[in-house]
Amino acid sequence: MYTTIAFLYVAVRFVYPLPISLGKRVLFGIFILFAAKYHFITELVFGNMWSPELPYAAVVALGWLFCSFALLFIFTIISDFILLLAFFSTSRATHRKLGTGVRLSAACAASLAAALGVYQAVQLPEVHRVELEIGGLPPDLNGFRFVQLTDLHISRIFQAPWVRGVVERTNELSPDLIVITGDLIDGSVAARELDVAPLGDLHSPNGVIGIPGNHEYYFDYTQWAPKFGSLGIKMLTNEHMVLRPNTSDLLIAGVTDAAATNYGFDGPDLKRALDGAPTDAPTILLSHRPEGSVANAAAGVDVQLSGHTHGGMIRFLRFLAGPANEGFVSRDYEVNGMKLYVSNGTGLWIGFPIRLGVPSEITEFTLRPKR
Repeated sequence: MYTTIAFLYVAVRFVYPLPISLGKRVLFGIFILFAAKYHFITELVFGNMWSPELPYAAVVALGWLFCSFALLFIFTIISDFILLLAFFSTSRATHRKLGTGVRLSAACAASLAAALGVYQAVQLPEVHRVELEIGGLPPDLNGFRFVQLTDLHISRIFQAPWVRGVVERTNELSPDLIVITGDLIDGSVAARELDVAPLGDLHSPNGVIGIPGNHEYYFDYTQWAPKFGSLGIKMLTNEHMVLRPNTSDLLIAGVTDAAATNYGFDGPDLKRALDGAPTDAPTILLSHRPEGSVANAAAGVDVQLSGHTHGGMIRFLRFLAGPANEGFVSRDYEVNGMKLYVSNGTGLWIGFPIRLGVPSEITEFTLRPKR
């Protein structure tokens, strides 16, 4: 629906005014329609839009086309605003010539920006370091280091070599703990078996703890749960674990994703996740989505780690992701005394593979007492 509206706007305000023959405008319009309906076409062909099983080059090219269309829509709106301002200060002939130049510039800018964004999106993420200050942190947990991976979206665009690179970069940090906050995969177990295999090499003294994101439920979590277990990932579904790295307890709780209820699973339930947990231990909550943070803070959570937003992916459009995520889009927030960290993501979804000014990350946290 949204892409159809966007296409119609581009067709009327960008394609139709171009100074070319009607036949060429029709062909160009059909090409743009193909780019706009990328997700609809993949759903028709593959049964879902979340993971088209195509060669790497094909999914990168199709991703670039869709991202180019999305940026062209935005740039066409900006172009129309510029032309509206120019309408009152130029002659009709000059305005028509200016219109052609502005529209062609918008198309070039959209395709080049999309190419740069896709290139940046598929690179190995860099390490982003964060110090987390927690009130009442036991002295022996001062300096405890852990790594968050999230939104890997292992797929035809993020295959085994990329996953192996993420694992190696994570292990080089020698963290005390590794957590994965959902959306590990896109695709069935059979399709992704080789691609997820490197995750089995993640290691830390306190193990690897994960939670499901919405995409795990799109691809039959009943099949993926045991697979993650076989890779050494302890999945928390409205559960908690008590770690004792030294002499003090550290509580790690994990909740399911809101999409779970659409597939016959229990939705996120923090009360259940904390049932029977020690109340005096520092509490780190793994929640795929940043929403619900106010209630989580009221429940006594010290730190909430989330993902899901991919950081908004495009810096100047980041505000669009805010309303769907209670205003939390990228990195550090404080919610009623609770630290909320929303990772930009380690990977991202194959259907919109773009990053402009919003780098992917492997996030290394160090616990510190609150000053």
